Amino acid sequence: MSPAPAKSRVWGRLAELRGGPDVPPRALDARALAALAANPGCRRRAILDGAGVDKTALAESLGAPAVFGQSQFALTRGNAFEARVKAGEGAELLRLVHTTLDPAAEPPREAAVPDLSAIGPEGRTARTALALREATAARGTWTLLDHPMLALDVAGSPTFLEPDAVVVHPDGSWSVAEIKSFPMLDGAADPAKVGAAARQAAVYVLALEEVAARLEPAPRVRHRVLLVCPKDFSNLPAASAVDIRKQRAVTARQLARLTRIQDIADALSEGTCFAPDLPAAELSAAVDSVPATYAPECLAACELAFHCRARSRAAGAVTALGRPLRAELGGLSTVDDVLSAARGASGDPDDPAVAALRRATALRAEALREPAPDEPALPGARADREVAPCR
Repeated sequence: MSPAPAKSRVWGRLAELRGGPDVPPRALDARALAALAANPGCRRRAILDGAGVDKTALAESLGAPAVFGQSQFALTRGNAFEARVKAGEGAELLRLVHTTLDPAAEPPREAAVPDLSAIGPEGRTARTALALREATAARGTWTLLDHPMLALDVAGSPTFLEPDAVVVHPDGSWSVAEIKSFPMLDGAADPAKVGAAARQAAVYVLALEEVAARLEPAPRVRHRVLLVCPKDFSNLPAASAVDIRKQRAVTARQLARLTRIQDIADALSEGTCFAPDLPAAELSAAVDSVPATYAPECLAACELAFHCRARSRAAGAVTALGRPLRAELGGLSTVDDVLSAARGASGDPDDPAVAALRRATALRAEALREPAPDEPALPGARADREVAPCR
């Protein structure tokens, strides 16, 4: 089968999974893509995101809605701050790019701001690629691309991404600018939020590198991105350079590990559908037919986290207790397996995890053992083992 019909068949299958061709796919943004890359073993999220299923509506239909994300107030404040940073054809944003990322270049007294409007995400992606090519060829000038559209292949399915801005420097190199509404206090922002922004920017850099690879010669995509935040408690912009080389390498490696969406879809039974308006029992059976890899980190990144947590707990999976503990337990994947191995009822004694569990069980039993009448009690312990009252 030629590539075009094969791709059309895959897209048709994905449309069936979300409820039919009349149901528009939900866009996968860089934040969701970074969360997907952080858990590449979760086939459930991969197929739902690849098919464009509305996971928020799906979680509500399953009776396990997840409450997270930005409030409407935060979104409004963020949009107002971004508009201020980009006012005057991006003069302030370009000034921050110049002073923070490229101070040796000529100051951006005049800059090009090309029109990137086009029909559909495919048209906007093509228009962005053309604007990048033209701006790179016109060396010696600054160019600001406001909300360009980039495409990134994820597990065999195209994903369209929209960074806040991409700047083409006078030397022809490209850099990403991310505008966030969380404050930068005394020159430093919340490390957790900066880390999330860096992972998001790493996705944009990977998409830009795919565009650059199609040009000859390929321009340099800078791995230091510009993070713009409100200064202290004002609405004035402050900027810092964030090195995202580590995040880019990790994200690229994790995305490469994702099972192809076509392979996951082919493994599903005929008629499987994730439309939120289906009966709850049928919808739950369809969702549970796709393996998930739940971890507590999912609670901050996935709309189906509460549903998957309930299923993980019901199955006694140790992943519900966290990835570090799961890694320590080796081949013991359920709580029952762990308890059985700790008691000596199962497990290979030469297995380091089993040996550690049995050693811990013996130490616990020794610590809780009642002392003999002639045996001195441990220092500080009460003979009657009553708990001292709180003062």
